[in-house]
Amino acid sequence: MADEGQRTVLAFDFGTKSIGVAVGQEVTGTAFPLAALKARDGIPDWSLIEKLYEEWQPDVVVVGLPLNMDGTEQDITQRVKKFANRLHGRFKVKVETCDERLTTADAKAMLFELGGYKKLTKEKIDSVSACVIFSSWADLQY
Repeated sequence: MADEGQRTVLAFDFGTKSIGVAVGQEVTGTAFPLAALKARDGIPDWSLIEKLYEEWQPDVVVVGLPLNMDGTEQDITQRVKKFANRLHGRFKVKVETCDERLTTADAKAMLFELGGYKKLTKEKIDSVSACVIFSSWADLQY
């Protein structure tokens, strides 16, 4: 495993129909979006996630934790925790959760700046949200 500050990080924005994915590097503090994964009632194709782990060999994984604005849990929060636990159980890589409040709004704003409404596809929003989740997590590390 790489030293803290030098780690490769996979970030996920969990959804019941689509799961956004990004890969980030602590050394640069940047992430870039990967293709969002289709999910069926929150269940992804685990073989695709396995391929992501094999390709990027993450040292840590971050999953966005949806909370209400007052910090209380949403209906989906427990499903996200279950997803994070399954990632850890299957791949034995450290998994952390990170408050994802407002990440979708941030992602939409970023995409709109880059290309207007035509950039605002669901898959792009989900994976750019995963980039924002990585950035939020990375900011909390130092």
